[in-house]
Amino acid sequence: MKATVDRTKCTGIGLCEMTAPAVFEVGDDGQAHSLQSEVAEQDLAAAQEAVANCPTGAVSIEQGGTTNRPG
Repeated sequence: MKATVDRTKCTGIGLCEMTAPAVFEVGDDGQAHSLQSEVAEQDLAAAQEAVANCPTGAVSIEQGGTTNRPG
């Protein structure tokens, strides 16, 4: 599974970083970035919570060609 950030939607609020700090980080550019090329099993629950909590829908998790987004 891969965590991704749609940089056109991200406003840098940082809820993803607070929820899943091993997976997401807000960089100096004010945008969230994925820290892992593949989400580690132990970080999956936090990453899924970050997806659900993102107010702009900018973060998602891709699994086997399927993208999980809030909504």
